[in-house]
Amino acid sequence: MSFNDIFKSSFLESVSEFSMIDTLLGLSVALVISMFIFVIYKKTMSGVMYSDSFALALVGLSLITTLVIMAVTSNVVLSLGMVGALSIVRFRTAIKEPVEIVFLFWALATGIVIGAGMIPLAIIGSVIIGLILLLFANRKSHNNPYILVLNLQDEKAEEAALNILKQSVGQYAVKSKTVHGAGIELTAELRIKDAATAFINRIHSVSGVENVTLVSYNGEYMS
Repeated sequence: MSFNDIFKSSFLESVSEFSMIDTLLGLSVALVISMFIFVIYKKTMSGVMYSDSFALALVGLSLITTLVIMAVTSNVVLSLGMVGALSIVRFRTAIKEPVEIVFLFWALATGIVIGAGMIPLAIIGSVIIGLILLLFANRKSHNNPYILVLNLQDEKAEEAALNILKQSVGQYAVKSKTVHGAGIELTAELRIKDAATAFINRIHSVSGVENVTLVSYNGEYMS
């Protein structure tokens, strides 16, 4: 046994298989595409739905996934150990919007494809996905869903309130109606274009209308 054999290490030998150029190229491409995903997310998720931390997580997720896949594809034994290690990871962060799942899988898929060395596929696929998301985001409906609750004294006030409602909104549907000794409680689901709520004042001015409550909610139940 020679002096070199004493300090011979399989770990150091595996370092020689590491390519700095391939790593920098893969991470650079992953950074560019992840920034593209960041921009698409920012343009499609407007208002209170947009989250800075989630957008930053998309960039980090693409870079980390790329790094992991590069390590896995270079060593079969390492890939088996990596699968076992990642199987114990649990994510507890709640997803606020279903479309955020699309961005999560997009970021993961980008890292996997780039890590596997298929950079053209990652670029072309990301461009196509981004254009599709932008197209459908710009065509989404601007009619906001609301719940309207009316407290009425009698049937005459109910009829007058519904007439104003019919003339003021594009579509509505009565969800519940409760008649008791104090009067009538009516609940309706409706959609308002551009958040025009002036008709609520007209309904409240009707004789026999005691209270009018308009509540916004995130629902897609009305066709």
